[in-house]
Amino acid sequence: MLYREAGDFKTSYQADSQTFPIAFDRWRYWTVLVIAFCVVPFFVNAYWANAILVPFLIYAIAAIGLNILTGYCGQVSLGTGGFMAVGAYACYKLMTSFPDVSIVIHIILAGGITAAVGAAFGLPSLRIKGFYLAVATLAAQFFLVWMFNKVSWFYNYSASGQINAPERFVAGIAVTGPNTAPWAQYMICLVFLTICALIARNLTRGTIGRSWMAIRDMDIAAEIIGVNPLKAKLTAFAVSSFFIGISGALFFAVYLGAVEVGEAFGIQKSFLVLFMIIIGGLGSLFGSFAGAAFLVLLPVALKVIGVDLLGWPTDLVAHLQLVIVGGLIMFFLIKEPHGLAQLWRVAKEKLRLWPFPY
Repeated sequence: MLYREAGDFKTSYQADSQTFPIAFDRWRYWTVLVIAFCVVPFFVNAYWANAILVPFLIYAIAAIGLNILTGYCGQVSLGTGGFMAVGAYACYKLMTSFPDVSIVIHIILAGGITAAVGAAFGLPSLRIKGFYLAVATLAAQFFLVWMFNKVSWFYNYSASGQINAPERFVAGIAVTGPNTAPWAQYMICLVFLTICALIARNLTRGTIGRSWMAIRDMDIAAEIIGVNPLKAKLTAFAVSSFFIGISGALFFAVYLGAVEVGEAFGIQKSFLVLFMIIIGGLGSLFGSFAGAAFLVLLPVALKVIGVDLLGWPTDLVAHLQLVIVGGLIMFFLIKEPHGLAQLWRVAKEKLRLWPFPY
């Protein structure tokens, strides 16, 4: 009986067009934020941080970025792993070149550098689309990984070819390096995710977001009514790459601490983030969260159930995970193209009307 609009009156246009028009949704939103910021840090341990929470927060930022490009603007991209590598290596070079500057500034600048690279690789979208654009972004993925492998300046001429994050502090608290506390890792990723989600929400609800969706739905008609395809597509690539670059910098500096580009940011990373938005829901910020949570929790749940409880071999569980993900992708592409987000929307509509059938 809580999920109702009865008695929830609006007295302004701003209130009528707010993100959460139902009071129960607003209460739930603020409750989740309070729990995430004020409760979870006191209970998080190394396992929960490294296995579930930090990967979920970082992948959610990457999924939001890719969803802006693919879900909202309709531009297919298979170069997410390469753009995450740009963010990681940009952050590493900034950390080693300017050790006195805050790591927060480094991560933001790494996102800006990735935005410039993404916009450059987005130029072909002005002439090609669909399968051809996917191949072009796939070429960007392979080129970026090759460049970071071959040009030793990017990893400071290290003999191993790896990049290692030096220890950095925020307000006197270590957020990178071996002495980082799990709650500190969690908090810095949570702050970046919250800010990125707010920025993305405001962009997609504004003029820029409407131009992206017009290009996605029918680019020729959008151009006829006054939408500039050059501006719309390049801003989508830039904003998307900015978020993906931030996720790559966090993935390297806060989560892993040391990476080798071929292993950490290979083509499998691009497909993983793409699967997140397909399962979660294209064109939905909630779908980015849902898809990231699902694909982060799935291997953990399969290990607990299959290996620990049922005693199955680990290789069988690993292959079962691929089968489940593949089956879900086919199911959602055929039966529910808008993913888990649409299922959540349908459930909310039914709650708003329950117990009436329609």
